Amino acid sequence: QVHMVESGGGLVQFGGSLRLSCTVSGRTLRHLAVGWFRQAPGKKRVFVAGIEWNGGQTYYSDSVKGRFTISKDNADDKVDLQMNSLKPEDTAVYYCAGRPWVATTSEGGYDYWGQGTQVTVSS
Repeated sequence: QVHMVESGGGLVQFGGSLRLSCTVSGRTLRHLAVGWFRQAPGKKRVFVAGIEWNGGQTYYSDSVKGRFTISKDNADDKVDLQMNSLKPEDTAVYYCAGRPWVATTSEGGYDYWGQGTQVTVSS
């Protein structure tokens, strides 16, 4: 069983930065790929960024490329999402999720989910 807990959400102004952290614990941390998803009010949950189990390959949605950076630290059991140049459209509840081996851009295959952390970007 893998447990994932997000932290670091909050309120920022347009152009600001925020760093989200996903603390991962459990017996399957090894070979665990992690994705960040977000769900804005009235919208479906969508993929934001992902990272392979070994921290090698990373993936980003077009809307956040160049602004967000995902990183994985197995030693610290943590996956971070550094968010820069934030826009109001980034306002959402952000979730981290885990799946075996390779991060994908869809929810399918992600078996482990955090409870989410709210990010609000004011205009």
